[in-house]
Amino acid sequence: MKKAVFPGSFDPLTNGHLDIIARAADLFDEVVVAVGKNTNKQGLFRPDERLALVKAAVSHIPNVSVGQIDGLTVDYMATIGAKFIIRGLRNCKDFEYERDIAGVNSVLDDVETVLLFAKPENQNISSSMVKEISKLSSNRLADFVPPVVVKALQNHFEA
Repeated sequence: MKKAVFPGSFDPLTNGHLDIIARAADLFDEVVVAVGKNTNKQGLFRPDERLALVKAAVSHIPNVSVGQIDGLTVDYMATIGAKFIIRGLRNCKDFEYERDIAGVNSVLDDVETVLLFAKPENQNISSSMVKEISKLSSNRLADFVPPVVVKALQNHFEA
């Protein structure tokens, strides 16, 4: 059985993330969306909120589950028996970043990184941009994030 992990902070989960998850689910027997913390960014949602949002957004995909990473991705993968890391690429900057991380991960453990290109409609979506749009207007959020995330963002910024 081929098990893959799609790690990220998912703060918040975007339609681009969701597309990569669905496409990975077609390629692997099991995909675990591993929600972690990006130590370089200030989080919008608490870890438990992000986990709940991701779980709700992927609940319709039978071979996808959600877990939480508290350390290195490769250590988490070893505990669940996964050998593949899924990453999405939007542009050449993403490629250079992901290439370097894939190299380090392959030294840390025997894992393979699989890169999936973002579809054109998702190439400009980032969690950072979604947060900025959310602060200023919630009218167009559905273009960028799943409905459950639209509601959470609206609730967060209306509070």
